[in-house]
Amino acid sequence: MQGASHFTAPDGARLAYRDEGEGVPVLCLCGLTRTMADFDYALPALAGRRVIRMDYRGRGDSDRTGAATYTVPVEAKDALALLDHLGVRQAAILGTSRGGLIGMFLAAVAKDRLLGLCLNDVGPVIHRPGLERIKDYVGRSPAAKTLAEMAAKMPKSMAGFTGVPASRWLEEVTHFYEETPEGLRLRYDPALREAFHAAFEGPPVDLWPMFDACAGLPLALIRGANSDLLSSEVAAEMQARRPDMVFASVPGRGHVPFLDEPEAADAIRRWLETMR
Repeated sequence: MQGASHFTAPDGARLAYRDEGEGVPVLCLCGLTRTMADFDYALPALAGRRVIRMDYRGRGDSDRTGAATYTVPVEAKDALALLDHLGVRQAAILGTSRGGLIGMFLAAVAKDRLLGLCLNDVGPVIHRPGLERIKDYVGRSPAAKTLAEMAAKMPKSMAGFTGVPASRWLEEVTHFYEETPEGLRLRYDPALREAFHAAFEGPPVDLWPMFDACAGLPLALIRGANSDLLSSEVAAEMQARRPDMVFASVPGRGHVPFLDEPEAADAIRRWLETMR
């Protein structure tokens, strides 16, 4: 990404990040196959804060370090290393999907580094249909040969989304793919497929203790009303356990909301108001 800086993780990996603005630090952690560009849409809601974003290892402009390193614990360690690199003692975390899992993990193992956590369409139970969908596409180059062709396919492949203009789908596919003479190339390491499948096929893990570890932290949850990854039942249980949690359901969105929808932006602002 143009304008990105880099730092070196403890194992020597060179990882990309951006650090912009002033105020309460908000560390933005993206989804599984995504990059820091995802949070371009959220910048208006984050106005007046210090916005820190990163490309996980194997994604975007960060080094590709192999499937064995593409795990939530390693990525969480990298996130703390970035905060250390920037001299940031505590930060609020805005986590989209995978980023929310990392945020909950950090609440369990390094709570003193967190000011709060906002979860974008993720919780302690991952709905199986969403996992199956991700399992199908992760690490595979698409059949479409151009960004325009891929963007035209998005309304059908992203069935939970309605009212999304063609220009937004073109922005989205530009985040995921690079257009080359040979076709579209993934903007992440294809070995991420191996890492995802290893986790998918492993024994189930109870993540509710990680969610409960967020006790005392300002918490928010944004859910796509048509999400196939975070069920309405799990979202309701999260609200029952944390009645003070800021909650927004975003109509016309599946997994994941873009974060510039009025409902999502309002939730982010209300959550941030608790950390002035």
